[in-house]
Amino acid sequence: MAALTQFSSKQAAFVGKAQISCPAPVVAKPQRGSLQVTAGMKEVRDRIGSVKNTQKITEAMKLVAAAKVRRAQDAVINSRPFTENLVKVLYGVNQRVRTEDVDSPLCEIRPVQTVQLVCMTGDRGLCGGYNNFILKKTEQRFAELTALGLKVQVVAVGKKAQTYFKRRPKFNVVKEFGLGKSPTTRDAQAISDQIFASFVSKDVDKVELVFTKFVSLVASTPTVQTGAHLLKN
Repeated sequence: MAALTQFSSKQAAFVGKAQISCPAPVVAKPQRGSLQVTAGMKEVRDRIGSVKNTQKITEAMKLVAAAKVRRAQDAVINSRPFTENLVKVLYGVNQRVRTEDVDSPLCEIRPVQTVQLVCMTGDRGLCGGYNNFILKKTEQRFAELTALGLKVQVVAVGKKAQTYFKRRPKFNVVKEFGLGKSPTTRDAQAISDQIFASFVSKDVDKVELVFTKFVSLVASTPTVQTGAHLLKN
């Protein structure tokens, strides 16, 4: 009996040592970057529905933008006959001025000392290189005229031109015009009055318009065209 009791005490001591010498397993803590949020099926379905709604809104915006582009393109194409006929009329007047004695301040011939550049841009961006082409063409023409020893004034038409030249005071901006979303004949009249007054008052001797000539939806040609005065030789 004593032997059995001694054996039991030894067995208990052995088990106790085993429990002390075998620590509990350590559970690894998840890394910060490996933490993931597991969403339920409802959250996943809601997310899919949200993405689909965003796609529908985007498609609608594309359709609206396409309709606006078509309207703008139609407006440019429909205005071409008027522009071409106007150029023909002015050409005919110019031919008559060459041979007849016409008393008009627009026919006065004087040495060119000051040139006015009318830079016509849009009010918004996201239209490819439309505004950038005009601004770079204006800079190029400004440098060419300055290299010839001429004084140059700039008339900024459109917010893009106003913002661009406001950060570059060397271009001598004398007047700014905003056209808004839908330019009117009143806006055009204000610009033409400014050009006419500058030329007649002899503040400038020549006026050049810098604009883009529409070619297609993805292409436009920056153009410099002389305006304001008629030639008389």
